[in-house]
Amino acid sequence: MISKNTICLWYDGGALDAANFYAATFPDSSVGAVHRAPGDYPDGKEGDVLTVEFTVMGIPCLGLNGGPHFKHNESFSFRVATDDQAETDRLWDAIVGNGGQESECGWCKDRWGLSWQITPRALTAAYTDPDRAAAKRAFDAMMTMKKIDIAKIEAARRG
Repeated sequence: MISKNTICLWYDGGALDAANFYAATFPDSSVGAVHRAPGDYPDGKEGDVLTVEFTVMGIPCLGLNGGPHFKHNESFSFRVATDDQAETDRLWDAIVGNGGQESECGWCKDRWGLSWQITPRALTAAYTDPDRAAAKRAFDAMMTMKKIDIAKIEAARRG
């Protein structure tokens, strides 16, 4: 059954590769139906992969191979809450190491240009600390990082 609400992500021919990568990288992720174009279209031919139904961490998505007209940007990202440094490192390294790129404050992009926030739960707890001075120290430490280092965040929080 088709989900009532599905996130549609536009790709320039890489929807199936992206879906397979997400399914292999993130828990509770999978690739479902692959639909091929029934005829030629402006950016593809009959039989090309047109759409891919997939799930990323329980979120239903549709990858559309729509061509080069629209690019992903930071206005949309997946935020992934991680439990520890090992999980943070694994996900960050998988995304960046597969042709992606680092950004600031726990953000990175995959090789298809989709943005990801790899956010340790410890970081969220630190910058929302009711002790505003501790929260600011943790926030300031985060602002100097690409991949989040939980030990450094916790040390900054403690002062």
